[in-house]
Amino acid sequence: MVLNSILIQWLVLLLLFWLAMVTVLLIQTMLHYRRLTKNITKKDLKTILSQILSQLDLSAKEIVQLQKALNQVKINLKSGLQKIGFVRFNPFSQTGGDQSFSLALLDGKDNGLVISSLHSRETTRLYTKTIKAGQAEGYELSKEESKAIQIAK
Repeated sequence: MVLNSILIQWLVLLLLFWLAMVTVLLIQTMLHYRRLTKNITKKDLKTILSQILSQLDLSAKEIVQLQKALNQVKINLKSGLQKIGFVRFNPFSQTGGDQSFSLALLDGKDNGLVISSLHSRETTRLYTKTIKAGQAEGYELSKEESKAIQIAK
């Protein structure tokens, strides 16, 4: 008799727990359904699914457009200034400090220019040399200019 009452109590507790779990799952499902059907006046599954599919198609088209735009940006970036190398040096022993410099400005294909400044007591002179594929075009590079290009790469 006592065993039966304890068994019945456990069964009732088990059923209450089961009922609570099912209630929680039902509430979660209803909330999910309401979230899916918000902004839809006729709340049937066919309308909801067709709206989701149309949004999916729109998203796919936008992704394709974004990929094209990204590829164009990548192409444009290769021709922009990307790499910079800078070297200070002292070309003349009678002047103090490293007031002279070589500055390499290159794009993604190692094309660009090198600007060199030679500073002495009387004057400062600027020189530029064109760079194609990492090599000087038409002029020989000084060791400082070569070093600036190597830093830029």
